[in-house]
Amino acid sequence: MSNTPSFRQQKSVIFIAFLFTTFIIGIAGALQSPTLSRFLSFEVKVDPILVGVFYSVNAVASIIGSFLLAKYSDQQGDRRNIVIFCCLMGIANSIIFAFSRHYVVLITLGVLFAALSSAAMPQIFALAREYAVKTGRNVVAFNSLIRAQLSLAWVIGPPLSFALAINYGFTTMYLTAMSMFLVAIIFVAIFLPSVEKNPTSSLDSANLAAANQPIFKNKNVVFLFLSTIFMWTANMMYLIDMPLYVDSVLHLSSSLPGELMGLAAGIEIPVMLVAGYLVPYLGKRNLFFIAIICGVLFYLGIILCPSKLILYILQVFNALFIGIVANIGIIYFQDLLPTRMGVASTLFNNGITCSIILAGMLQGFISDKYGHEVIYWIALAMVSISLLFCALVKDSKKN
Repeated sequence: MSNTPSFRQQKSVIFIAFLFTTFIIGIAGALQSPTLSRFLSFEVKVDPILVGVFYSVNAVASIIGSFLLAKYSDQQGDRRNIVIFCCLMGIANSIIFAFSRHYVVLITLGVLFAALSSAAMPQIFALAREYAVKTGRNVVAFNSLIRAQLSLAWVIGPPLSFALAINYGFTTMYLTAMSMFLVAIIFVAIFLPSVEKNPTSSLDSANLAAANQPIFKNKNVVFLFLSTIFMWTANMMYLIDMPLYVDSVLHLSSSLPGELMGLAAGIEIPVMLVAGYLVPYLGKRNLFFIAIICGVLFYLGIILCPSKLILYILQVFNALFIGIVANIGIIYFQDLLPTRMGVASTLFNNGITCSIILAGMLQGFISDKYGHEVIYWIALAMVSISLLFCALVKDSKKN
């Protein structure tokens, strides 16, 4: 009897399936998020306060929904089936947004389905980590390539989202997102592997006890989570405020923010890939330090030298900052929680979601009361605090 694996069991096919699934689910999310405020304002016709309420409720629901599914996935169940379930919830959410214009329906059923679908990406990263360990792949390099697909999806998705919504309407745009989830289900069901939970026999009793203790009693996890929140809050404040700062304070071209964001996104992808290959030589902890120091230099540069040319140059530091932490961060959490890959991946994602909520509230209040320049001083302070919390995470041989 032949031992040759079937086509769909071949490592190269499974690897491509991971890449494609991440990309296609990323596209689905990148289609929906950028135009949400426009959809609520012009299609549902609600005032700005209700738009803000929707974003807050949606973010909190996503944090809760993804965390509960993560806990379930680490205790029992096939991650592949959970990803399929999340995609089905994404389909349900897309259908509701495609055909309903009732705010109450959207903020209840729509948010519920969105919260459950938001766990798809953390589960894919958890499954990828378990598969990489099982097959002896370079875990960080494998994650880097998959994470790069998500970044690529966010380069393509937002302009596609606006093009579909403006030229063909929101119904077409949400049905396109639905089709992305449907394609993802097919690929997950056919090509992604079922992987047993990582064995714990390789962990000594001290590390096993630390990994299995309640999340908020694990100081390393708490410090890394706080570091993540502070650094991403600074980044989100920059993304929200920068277009306004460029226009009202620097009086530069209104197209400049898009050019700066595009430049940073373009540099981030190779940064992620290179960072993945540098981990064995520098370690995750040291790479985190390098990334956060680049973040400090980035915000210091904006404060001290706010010229057009300098802003272009500073995007290199911005891309190093975000590219490294976006790639290495999820692996860092997984190393700290080796018996709970789903929870670890979700903690990283939820840290970013918390940052979005905080950044939205802070940017609006601070820029209104004290002006846009103060935003970057606060962002600099936040990145510096993030560096402090990162330093408190104890080093280990794995990091």
